[in-house]
Amino acid sequence: MGPLRHSPGPGGQRLLLPSMLLALLLLLAPSPGHATRVVYKVPEEQPPNTLIGSLAADYGFPDVGHLYKLEVGAPYLRVDGKTGDIFTTETSIDREGLRECQNQLPGDPCILEFEVSITDLVQNGSPRLLEGQIEVQDINDNTPNFASPVITLAIPENTNIGSLFPIPLASDRDAGPNGVASYELQAGPEAQELFGLQVAEDQEEKQPQLIVMGNLDRERWDSYDLTIKVQDGGSPPRASSALLRVTVLDTNDNAPKFERPSYEAELSENSPIGHSVIQVKANDSDQGANAEIEYTFHQAPEVVRRLLRLDRNTGLITVQGPVDREDLSTLRFSVLAKDRGTNPKSARAQVVVTVKDMNDNAPTIEIRGIGLVTHQDGMANISEDVAEETAVALVQVSDRDEGENAAVTCVVAGDVPFQLRQASETGSDSKKKYFLQTTTPLDYEKVRDYTIEIVAVDSGNPPLSSTNSLKVQVVDINDNAPVFTQSVTEVAFPENNKPGEVIAEVTASDADSGSNAELVYSLEPEPAAKGLFTISPETGEIQVKTSLDREQRDSYELKVVAADRGSPSLQGTATVLVNVLDCNDNDPKFMLSGYNFSVMENMPALSPVGMVTVIDGDKGENARVQLSVEQDNGDFVIQNGTGTILSSLSFDREQQSTYTFQLKAVDGGVPPRSAYVGVTINVLDENDNAPYITAPSNTSHRLLTPQTRLGETVSQVAAEDFDSGVNAELIYSIAGGNPYGLFQIGSHSGAITLEKEIERRHHGLHRLVVKVSDRGKPPRYGTALVHLYVNETLANRTLLETLLGHSLDTPLDIDIAGDPEYERSKQRGNILFGVVAGVVAVALLIALAVLVRYCRQREAKSGYQAGKKETKDLYAPKPSGKASKGNKSKGKKSKSPKPVKPVEDEDEAGLQKSLKFNLMSDAPGDSPRIHLPLNYPPGSPDLGRHYRSNSPLPSIQLQPQSPSASKKHQVVQDLPPANTFVGTGDTTSTGSEQYSDYSYRTNPPKYPSKQVGQPFQLSTPQPLPHPYHGAIWTEVWE
Repeated sequence: MGPLRHSPGPGGQRLLLPSMLLALLLLLAPSPGHATRVVYKVPEEQPPNTLIGSLAADYGFPDVGHLYKLEVGAPYLRVDGKTGDIFTTETSIDREGLRECQNQLPGDPCILEFEVSITDLVQNGSPRLLEGQIEVQDINDNTPNFASPVITLAIPENTNIGSLFPIPLASDRDAGPNGVASYELQAGPEAQELFGLQVAEDQEEKQPQLIVMGNLDRERWDSYDLTIKVQDGGSPPRASSALLRVTVLDTNDNAPKFERPSYEAELSENSPIGHSVIQVKANDSDQGANAEIEYTFHQAPEVVRRLLRLDRNTGLITVQGPVDREDLSTLRFSVLAKDRGTNPKSARAQVVVTVKDMNDNAPTIEIRGIGLVTHQDGMANISEDVAEETAVALVQVSDRDEGENAAVTCVVAGDVPFQLRQASETGSDSKKKYFLQTTTPLDYEKVRDYTIEIVAVDSGNPPLSSTNSLKVQVVDINDNAPVFTQSVTEVAFPENNKPGEVIAEVTASDADSGSNAELVYSLEPEPAAKGLFTISPETGEIQVKTSLDREQRDSYELKVVAADRGSPSLQGTATVLVNVLDCNDNDPKFMLSGYNFSVMENMPALSPVGMVTVIDGDKGENARVQLSVEQDNGDFVIQNGTGTILSSLSFDREQQSTYTFQLKAVDGGVPPRSAYVGVTINVLDENDNAPYITAPSNTSHRLLTPQTRLGETVSQVAAEDFDSGVNAELIYSIAGGNPYGLFQIGSHSGAITLEKEIERRHHGLHRLVVKVSDRGKPPRYGTALVHLYVNETLANRTLLETLLGHSLDTPLDIDIAGDPEYERSKQRGNILFGVVAGVVAVALLIALAVLVRYCRQREAKSGYQAGKKETKDLYAPKPSGKASKGNKSKGKKSKSPKPVKPVEDEDEAGLQKSLKFNLMSDAPGDSPRIHLPLNYPPGSPDLGRHYRSNSPLPSIQLQPQSPSASKKHQVVQDLPPANTFVGTGDTTSTGSEQYSDYSYRTNPPKYPSKQVGQPFQLSTPQPLPHPYHGAIWTEVWE
């Protein structure tokens, strides 16, 4: 290979390999994904910061997001952590000074091994180990030198021309081309033609030999001083010289000769001192002293002279020092055999002693950091958050022995979460590298440190083992949030407190250590509690800053945060519920400053009249309020549960319309608090009073002359009502007795005015039935009788009094108005006209019937003729079909036909009912009278007093004129003078519904055992002319 050239680089100088060598290295370099051995070549003695090579650029390893760290190679190398560039350091790489390159066989390369770990910083994975070699190339930095500055050669005087005498070799610490390249002999004029130099190649060594070119004569010249110069092959070359002194000796004809040109032997290491290794033997054909041979080491290294002893007489090589194969596996040296002649001659033989390995070395365990993990004093600090299979150390196990004695097995002893994984596939059996990596996640809070014992055992017989330990200190990270002893704390705290009082103290703990376990407390209150509470950052003591008022808010929720001082900081939270306890600091409060209730009168006792609401801002017993009536006279009570006021009496507005009292509210606090409120009960009116007629009296009358003007007030009705409001608003109306519409009454004033002109038929007594109603619901009313006598004068007072008496005894549904004779005369004319019309119609019907019958008799074949009876029956009233059937079969009596009631009578009867009068008989034989109820409401007009009459009125009785029940009888009975209709056999009351306590009673039958006919009713006859006597015909059928 050509020489390496230097060129400046960014960190010093960069080595430029020849293009062919660089291409060859790139082709041979394996991919980074496999076990890769990186090889660089660098000349020795490079200045500091010289770039040797770039792992990323030369071998394709990543240059971003990875950390490169030099594990082996210091102090000669350093690695850039980001790019993987390898540089030299201040410690120069001296090929000749490297331990690895000492005692090398010629031609062997000098190798400086290094290791680089590559850690992925992004994924934080386990590092990968990259093993590399740097072949340290020799430069010509050493001058070749002879072992001694003066070299002495003894040559017999009779030496033949052309004889060769070896010259001791010069040594050069450099190797290869920079080693010894040539020798040069420089002689003076006296020796220039006698001696020459010949360099022979022997086992890749240049052996200088002195050639005798002329005859030597000891007596003429016994010694010659020559200069021998040695020069290496470096560029520029280095050279040195030594004095070669040639001594001319007497003649010694034969030189010693070894039995073998080279000797090889095996020597077990640790062989005892004196142990025989090998014996070299040379023979000499001379005799005497010229045949006596002496053996010596020839240019043997110092280590050979220290370990081995050569017997000068026998050539036996024995052990004189401890031999360790691990220090020197091969002893290579030369043995010189020289006779004892006057002009001694010598011979040289090569001896190679191979040191045989014995299992005398236990495996060596070297534990060092890897990647980001550094070791100090046998301890590695590992963060607890490292991933599984993270390398925490690089373990190199080696054995200085060889073969089976160096085959080492390495394991992790004990139950620890670590294991060994082979780091490189390029190692040998005697040297293996492992990653000590985790098998499970580490947890500082569970185990804080581990002592890892690594055991290595070789395969020797007997096997040797060794142990080494590494203490792994788990470094705490902030992976545990603070935890409170209670996640929820509930505190009861009284209101009206003093500011600064402590309400609670919370405590949290952190399983981490150091600053990761140092806690700082803070509050995150809800918005309503902001600014009300504070917490000590160190102790967690919570204080209230202001006085609390339960009535404003009875509870607060505080979020307490405990944060550690780790990076990043972790937090834990807890909730503190502050329940504000009540104090009796609020009086009971009525919802209104005063209460006014309105109730209807006549409510039953213990009816609710109102409800009050009282509140107390306090809580519990402090808010339990008891109500009571102050100035309690028993009229009112109050229910504590509902606040309902009950009356103990039934209200009568007409007696008392307003009640006033106070309510007292007392809470259950200690001491109790109280409040008062006024209550007013207003009794509302109920329509429980009918209007009371004050004027006119029912028996009074007023004269009304025919000359009275239209619209003139002829009478005034006055009434009053004990109720109030609409219940006392009165409406006047004429309910009866105004058939001609002569009069009209003011609905609000009660004034009766004349509305039509008075005619002749209007003369007489007019009885107006005036109804006075209130506006209550339902309405109540009273009735007044207003008598107006239409006439020129009051000359006939007897007649007027008779008319008034008749009016009082006449039912109110019968109108009394004007002259009754005038009307009856008109009625008689109408009756007469009707009778004549009826007779004519009957005659026509008879004639028609006779004609029809005659025609039928003529046509009849049977000769049937109508009898006389049939003619008579034609005029006789026929009983009903039901009655005839009864006479023939069962003999039952038929009911008399019910006379048809005139329409006008029906209207009057309805009025009579509405005016609430009752008809009854006081006793058998008494005449029927008008009775009013005695339990009339207060204020009602005493109509009973006005309508009661002592005049006996005969009852209507039916007396048959003939005992024959099959005949028709006529009963004529005088009507009573008062023209009051009373019928026997009617048990139905004609009074109003309001006064139904009294029923209509008739006289007992005069003939109880022979009563003829069924009970019947008589319609009211038309009034008869004065003196109001008349007769009524009644047909009774048996």
